Parts: sequence; structure tokens; C-alpha cells
Amino acid sequence: MPNLKSLAKDTAIYGLSSIVGRFLNYLLVPLHTHYMPKDTGDYGTSVNVYAYTALVLVLLTFGMETTLFRFANDDRHSPDTVFSTAMAVVGSLTVLFLAVVFGFIGPVSHSLGYDSHPEFLQMMAVVVALDALQAIPFSYLRYQKRAIRFASLKLLFILLSITLNVVCFVLLGKTTVFYVFLINLLCTVFITLFFLPDLFRIHWHFDGSLLKEMLSYSWPILILGIAGILNQVADKIVFPLVYPDPAQATVQLGIYGSCVKIAMIMAMITQAFRYAYEPIVFAKSKDGDKADYYAAAMKYFLVFTLLAFLCVVGWMPLLQYIIGEDYREGLAVVPVVMAAEMMMGVYFNLSFWYKLIDKTIYGAWFSLAGCAVLFAVNILLIPRFGYWACAWGGVAGYGTAMVLSYVVGQCKNPIPYPMKDMAVYLLAAALLYALMLLIPASWPVVPSLAVSTVLILLFVALIVRRDLPLRSLPVIGKYFRK
Repeated sequence: MPNLKSLAKDTAIYGLSSIVGRFLNYLLVPLHTHYMPKDTGDYGTSVNVYAYTALVLVLLTFGMETTLFRFANDDRHSPDTVFSTAMAVVGSLTVLFLAVVFGFIGPVSHSLGYDSHPEFLQMMAVVVALDALQAIPFSYLRYQKRAIRFASLKLLFILLSITLNVVCFVLLGKTTVFYVFLINLLCTVFITLFFLPDLFRIHWHFDGSLLKEMLSYSWPILILGIAGILNQVADKIVFPLVYPDPAQATVQLGIYGSCVKIAMIMAMITQAFRYAYEPIVFAKSKDGDKADYYAAAMKYFLVFTLLAFLCVVGWMPLLQYIIGEDYREGLAVVPVVMAAEMMMGVYFNLSFWYKLIDKTIYGAWFSLAGCAVLFAVNILLIPRFGYWACAWGGVAGYGTAMVLSYVVGQCKNPIPYPMKDMAVYLLAAALLYALMLLIPASWPVVPSLAVSTVLILLFVALIVRRDLPLRSLPVIGKYFRK
């Protein structure tokens, strides 16, 4: 299918920026976990504050990223008018947010436990406000299929951040989380400047009637987004509030947060897939073969996330060095967190049936159900099991939303997902994972990696045998044709 080729190409571009960017960000993990000692709780503080900023970013963007795709592909409206209206919504919310934070910084910092460091919240408030304003131009780049510019700006931000962090922590010897937030602020301001020429080229036009339509479409997506982001960050927000030892809360959260970084390979793949897939889905919504396309995309998404899971688990003896030695006691949660991220990706793929029929309220209900389960697990079990409850809470929350979306979706707008094929890959991955667990922990790194690599190659062979024959690959495929 031509659209699958377009999806693969765009996923590669978005994926390159996402994967390379995340890899470069990984370099910050050993940097921060080395220079910010575990016992100070500084790394846990950064985990906690970034969890709040992720939630606020969803509130400020108000579902306008997906809404922009939906209405920009509608022939009734000019794409520039849709962009203008979306920016008006986000801009208004951003101004209101900054006014509240800076006008009531005392009560805000007290309620979040940062009485002694209100500057942390002020800096990150500006960061998240600028991120929200950038979100709409970034979405417009995706709508225009300007993947190269999108990826370039994302990578520029990360490279600048890496450089400043190295200068600050390594060369200048800084050891506090204050500089993490300050560098983020500087980099965000810098990238925002690159959008000014694009904003001047837009034909600005605000449409009141269009605004009503867009808000009607976006508010359920907002609820969906809130529930979705809570599924990702609620554990990091709730943990300091319910952990029985307040003095150790940020320390334990720092251990969990650093280990979760390794599991984020799954989030990278999901994000890259989403950036490429979302515009294509809406553009293809009028085609007769759309159901088959969605089914095939789901299968390939699952296959390659399972491959990523096996790679991370199998190469853990090497990947563990990403984080500082003091933080490695939490590495056992990585497979659980990756499983949760995989469920989130499947749930995202399942979400289009209600987005395409303008019934986004279903997504809100599914995500709220998952969020309720996650909160219950975290609140009830963190006091007893610590960050293990955070990891399993993610599985329970995403699993609930995923199952609900699939069951209701097959009744309302059925898609012929290849369940048997996907089950084969799931069972194969589960078997290979079980074999990896049998590798003795006492083995040296090289033999352990060698055995794991052989098991990973068996899974690759299964993919090639069933769905990706070598003769179909570009460039090298001609050498395998009879």
C-alpha cells in the first residue's frame, strides 16, 4: 500500500529525531545521576516537577493538536484559519496560566511542597507555557508533512540542552537541580524563536463558528489527554504524597525515575509512530481500504515494539550503565514499565475509531477508567510496595483502557485486526523473554549479551519469515530475489 510506504518513511524521519534525541537525552541520565547524589533527592525532585509540567502541558494545549488535523483536512475550512483558531485557544490559556502561577506563587509553591524553591516552579511555568505555544506550529509542520524541519528543531533543542548540561555539570561542577530547570528554560526560549518566521507567513484569521466546532471536538480529547498523561505521570506525582517516609520519598522516586528512562525506548517508538500515523489516518479516512490499512499498521506496530522490548531486556547488562551505580537497584522494574508503554501504544492505535466518527467522548471514558485503576493501585500499594506499585499500576491502567477501547470499538466501528498473527508474535516474544530470564546473573557481560542477541535474532527471523521477506526490502532486496 502506498500509504504504508509513506508511513514507514515519515516514521523513520520522526523516529530518527525521537530515537537519536532520546539517546542523547540518555547521556543526561548518567550525568545527572552522577553529579546529583541519590541521597539529596535532587533527581527525584526533577522527576516530580517534570511530571507536573507534563500534566499542565496537556491542559494548555487543550487537545488542539489532534483537532488541528481533523479540521485542517476538512475542505470547509482553510488550514491557516484552523491554525489561527487553535493558536488563539492555546495562547489564551497560556496567558491565564502564567498569570495564576506568578500572581499566586506563594500558595502554589506551598501546595506542591516547594516553599523553599518557588523559582523551580516559576522557571518551569515559563517552559511549559512556551512548549504549549510551540505545540501548534509543530503540529502544523506535521500536517504539512515537513518532517525534516520538525525533526531538525527537535534535535537542535536536544543538542543545545546536552551541550549546556555538560558545560554546567562537568566543566563548572554544578550539582543541584536548579541548573537542570534553568537550562531547559534557555533552550526552550531559543527554539521558540525559530517559529517566528513561520508565524509571520500565516494568513491569520479567527473564525468564531469554527471555534465552537473545534472546542466541541477538542474537549473530550482534553479529557482523554488528561487521563492519558495521568496514566504516565500520576505515579510520580502521587509517590511523594503517600510514601510512608517523606525524607526518603524523593530518593526512592529518583531511583524509579532514572530506571524508567531505560524503558522509554517504547515511548520513543510510540511517539515516532504517532507523529507519522496521525496525519495519515485523517487523510485516509475517506478511502475504501482504510480498515485493512489500520489493521496492518497495528500488527507492524506490535511486532516492532515487541522486538524493542526484547532488545532492551536482552541488552540490560550493557544498558544498565546509562544510569549511575547508586540508582541501579530499581532496574528490575524496567520490563514491567515497558509492557505498560506497549499497552499505551496499542491503545493509541485503537483510538482512531472514535476520533474518525467524531465520538471522542469514548476515549475520555476509556482513559478515565484506566486512570482510576492506576490511581487506586498507586494510592493503595505504594505505601507497601514502593515504586513497584508505580510500575504495575501503569500496566493495570493502560491495560484497562486498551481492553475497553478494543471491545467497544469492535462493536461500534469494527476493524479486522489480525489477532492470530499478533498472538503468534506475543507468544514468541514471551517465550524468548522467559529464556532470557534464565541467563545466570553471574555471567560476564559478553556471554550474556551473546546469548540474548541470538534469542533476539530468532525473533527477527520469525518476522522475516512471516511478514517481511528480505526480497521486499529496498536496496538489498534485489539480492534475495530469484
